[in-house]
Amino acid sequence: MILGTGGTIAGTAADAADNVGYIAAQLGVAQLVAAIPPLADRRLETEQVAQLDSKDMDFATWQRLALAVDRHLARPEVVGVVITHGTDTLEETAYFLQRVLAPAKPVVITAAMRPATALQTDGPQNLLDAVAVASDPQSRGVLTVFAGAVHSAVQVRKVHSYRVNAFASSEGGPLGLVEEGRLRWLAQPTQQEGVGLARVSRAAPNWPRVQIVMNHVGADGAVVRALLAQGLEGLVVAGTGNGSLSTDLAEALQDAQSRGVHVLRSTRCDAGPVTASEDALPSAGALSPVKARIELLLDLLA
Repeated sequence: MILGTGGTIAGTAADAADNVGYIAAQLGVAQLVAAIPPLADRRLETEQVAQLDSKDMDFATWQRLALAVDRHLARPEVVGVVITHGTDTLEETAYFLQRVLAPAKPVVITAAMRPATALQTDGPQNLLDAVAVASDPQSRGVLTVFAGAVHSAVQVRKVHSYRVNAFASSEGGPLGLVEEGRLRWLAQPTQQEGVGLARVSRAAPNWPRVQIVMNHVGADGAVVRALLAQGLEGLVVAGTGNGSLSTDLAEALQDAQSRGVHVLRSTRCDAGPVTASEDALPSAGALSPVKARIELLLDLLA
């Protein structure tokens, strides 16, 4: 089952040589599949769940997508689900679906850095590879496939703003490589328990408000105090190094916590955990700030 949500993979530009001045989410998922001749021999179905640029991904679309994935995975004839997505928030959607559904069957998310009209578009190969991964009997859980590499939803991060190999695992290497339609596993995907679709189903339309702030040179607590004045339920802070915070920012976050705001301390570093400490704000472990935000959202929904 191939579900479309839009993104650059479905984008078009007036000039085939233009890889950045395109409009995302212009082609339907059925059009993307029809443009890849090798997929004509596969037993596939398509469904357009959304049609947006993933920088505009929202909770309502996440909810619809999770329900659609769950519905199709429950069908005995469906061996896997592929999702076409934009690259900007792909890692967030992947982690969200993994934590909510923790599917036993594979859910493979793919995307493109170049629009469908580009001279050397990367979308068709990525989609073809994603179908190969979703069809592999060893695949399970939420995976991402991009530039021939398979990453887990927990580890995947977008690490480059322009290159076609824009994704990597935050720690360690990819789980596998797709080579001429064949999947070569380098490590076995691991499963983790999900929180259940019911937690998300009852959320609409009132999702918790959780924001992200960052520590940096000259950071103070002004942003935190401004957010408190607007009302919010959670805060994730991307600290420096091992989650370290300026004195004023730490005091503002501790004040927010004392007022009932849930706080998680992550790091702005590309990889590595934040060490837990009794005298510090709660650690997000090895989660990136955006994934720590999802974890906090799901905790608050409980």
